[in-house]
Amino acid sequence: MPNIKSAIKRVSVTEKKTAANKMKKSEIRTTVKKAKASVAAGEATPETLKNVQKTLDQAAAKGHISKQAASRTKSRIAKAANAAK
Repeated sequence: MPNIKSAIKRVSVTEKKTAANKMKKSEIRTTVKKAKASVAAGEATPETLKNVQKTLDQAAAKGHISKQAASRTKSRIAKAANAAK
């Protein structure tokens, strides 16, 4: 445990940010998993696809995932949804 006041603050700030990032990553994974499941079941609605795209775009904008990873995931889900129609 650090003794310097600024180092103590950095530790607490880092813990808070780590917790927030973990929650956001978990939300992203859950949303993508639900979208893939609905596409596989043939129940994919435009709202579901729009929701997953929005979540991925926001995550990419905030730096939780890279822009390429977001684009790749959106593309794969859209491709699967179009193939299922």
